Amino acid sequence: MSFIRLIFCVAGVYSMFLWWAIAQERLSVPFQSIDGHSSDKFRSALFLGTCQSFLSSLSALIYILSRKKRSETLIQALGFHDKKSEETTTTPTSNGKAPNHHNYTHNHHTNGVAKGVAKVDNRFSSKALLLGYAQCATFITFAAPFGFAALSYISYPAMVLGKSCKLVPVMIMNVLLYRRKFAPHKYLVVFMVTTGITIFMGFGSDSQKHGSKKAAASMDAASTPYASLIGAAYLLINLALDGAINSTQDEMFSRYKVTGQQMMLWINLMCTCISFTLMALPLPSIPVLLPSGNGRSELVAAWTFIQQHPGVISPLIEFSVTGALGQLFIFETLQHFGSLTLVTITLTRKMFTMLLSVVVYNHQLTPGQWLGAVVVFAGISVEAFVKRKDIHAKRVLQEKEKAKIKSL
Repeated sequence: MSFIRLIFCVAGVYSMFLWWAIAQERLSVPFQSIDGHSSDKFRSALFLGTCQSFLSSLSALIYILSRKKRSETLIQALGFHDKKSEETTTTPTSNGKAPNHHNYTHNHHTNGVAKGVAKVDNRFSSKALLLGYAQCATFITFAAPFGFAALSYISYPAMVLGKSCKLVPVMIMNVLLYRRKFAPHKYLVVFMVTTGITIFMGFGSDSQKHGSKKAAASMDAASTPYASLIGAAYLLINLALDGAINSTQDEMFSRYKVTGQQMMLWINLMCTCISFTLMALPLPSIPVLLPSGNGRSELVAAWTFIQQHPGVISPLIEFSVTGALGQLFIFETLQHFGSLTLVTITLTRKMFTMLLSVVVYNHQLTPGQWLGAVVVFAGISVEAFVKRKDIHAKRVLQEKEKAKIKSL
């Protein structure tokens, strides 16, 4: 049964996110108007984010309700616990049953579990928890448009490889915001990943530095000499915000007794509210965030584009649905198989995403770029290998402790 579940999770993550990647790249190129005389790009990243976050929150709610225990109230199932339920988590038995999802973002917190759980209970606050969700939602709302805008200036393989460098900003933000320290091997990983992405960007051909061929043909800005620098700058901003998001989630998982699905629900729900509000208001034009502003609603502009360019509907639906379902498969994997399995799946998924983009959209990679990609994934593989050793050592330690308890 466990093997069948693993196959199900792997198939789900692969199918959803490979499909999602194809849809995302399709949304970055021009769409022909309904009259057939012109074409233009869909520029409202906020609209894309709103669609995906709404469906993600809906799918998370359905998941939570379907897995809700009979002994739980609805409030508890949604992640808000009363005082009595919080006090019970300080017992040794409860500590031994900590959810697996805690492992994937803060393995450095797992030493001394009893102490960590006590900290969670003593500092639990529904208001602080909601503020943490709101902080993550705000970062996500502003990060997504920069990632989408970067595709107008750099190729999708470069984007995928750049996103593989998320460990760098996550580490930096953890140090700056929460004063955390890291194991020596993580600095090696950061160095390898940074070196690899530098090689990949530096050895790109001239056409790649201007973005994809379709994008370059449709946008004058992408043909400027500084196109690759603009794309890299947008990507760096996106990664910096991603780092703030992940470090904040690390802190929330260490402080509060919440599951990944509960966090998925509330963060996506707040993302929907924030982005929908920004789109509905008649705000002035803001580069990247509200490109269709000028005093009119971004929501109206996005809807008008969809009516005039119906070809965008199909990839838009695919992008939203696969993104929402993909998150559920990720949290299902975390819950039943832990962070090591998830890291392995996501690592190979990113490699296949880049290769699929090269095949489907005919991107041409230079030998130097292939070398950069190998260095990046080698660095990520070092992280996965060390994580495997750490998890194995912890399991051995837990088995020894259980054996001692039984002997008593």
